[in-house]
Amino acid sequence: MANQSSEAAASQLAILLTPQGWDLLNSVDPSAAGTKEAALNLNLSLRKDGHPVELVTAVVQQAQLRSKARTKFGPFADRMVFTPAGLEQATRLKLAGLHAQRFTRAGIKKVADLGCGIGADSLALASAELEVTAVEMDETTAAAATLNLMPWPTATVVNADATTFDLTGFDGVWLDPARRTTDTSGTSRIFDPEAFSPPLSFVESLADRGLAVGVKMGPGLPHDAVPANCEVQWVSINGDVTEAALWFGPLARPGIRRAALIIAAHGATELTSPVDFDPDAALRGDVPVGEIDSYIYEPDGAVIRAGLIDELLKTSGGHLIDPRIAYFSTAEPVETPLAKAYKVLAVRPYHVKNLRAWVKAEKIGVLDIKKRGMDVTPEELRKILLAGTGRDAKNKATLILTRVGDQRYAIEVEPV
Repeated sequence: MANQSSEAAASQLAILLTPQGWDLLNSVDPSAAGTKEAALNLNLSLRKDGHPVELVTAVVQQAQLRSKARTKFGPFADRMVFTPAGLEQATRLKLAGLHAQRFTRAGIKKVADLGCGIGADSLALASAELEVTAVEMDETTAAAATLNLMPWPTATVVNADATTFDLTGFDGVWLDPARRTTDTSGTSRIFDPEAFSPPLSFVESLADRGLAVGVKMGPGLPHDAVPANCEVQWVSINGDVTEAALWFGPLARPGIRRAALIIAAHGATELTSPVDFDPDAALRGDVPVGEIDSYIYEPDGAVIRAGLIDELLKTSGGHLIDPRIAYFSTAEPVETPLAKAYKVLAVRPYHVKNLRAWVKAEKIGVLDIKKRGMDVTPEELRKILLAGTGRDAKNKATLILTRVGDQRYAIEVEPV
């Protein structure tokens, strides 16, 4: 099935690369395919104009991908080509620029982008005036990367196996291993780092050769899978944890073992630690733990993934409410871009019957539910609590569900 999907993508790309196909694709505003209904209307319109069915199908599907790609590539997306799997894994352009900065600051001149996908990171490396060779084993994806990198004369695309590519003459290597499988039903994630293509062990072997190596891993990378000789940086963009990047050799910053970089509208904020992961610090009493106070905070996912709650508590003056839960609390409000803050209005034991009575009494019609440490599905609980509410239920409320020790609580809060 994966081969059939790849063959279909290759066939569509071949159609688009004809003069007629390329002209028609670039005449279409991707916004015209931004929704399923819009895409259907565009399909009908292009067919009505007399274009062949196969060409129309390819153009509409590529326009859909371009529209979706705008969130990662901005206006660049409107002149790029994509495959569904390639877009799914492609690095956001802003983040690819940060990757490129690592190489330029380390004085690296010639980089091999092994497993380049559609070429997002190669684009950023070439824009930083580095000489980059983008290596991609899948022929269709390599063709897409070639088109996307055509404006940059210092970028070259090679259709080859990343694990056997000759690295003679290169002083830097970037990798974004394939972490998804593709079939006719779509794509699905792979979680085992040794099942990635190429595997994490191959990345480590490159670092052992003395090369400056950077690799993009999924944000769910287990701590025990992180090699001992690298810096690991989790990155969050507007609250979405996008990656865990491993940096080896001169690309790793001195004195930093793990980091959390939070990028949002206010700018970028980073939290770092020079020491290795210590999941038992709170259980040993090395991290302050106390009662639920006037304010409660949900740390950014990158901070949680990087195991940097203890460092965040040092800067905020807060305390955990349970040594196993990431929520922390303070008596006075603390402004931090590293966590979402909520004012505590009421703390109640978690009982569904009592919560339904509260929803009815307060005429709540919109309910936001957050949870940690409890086996509860917020969507299902919301339906239960709001079931039977009247038309006058127009108030909004937010609940944080969590446990402290063996007790489960429903904390009524309001966002700060």
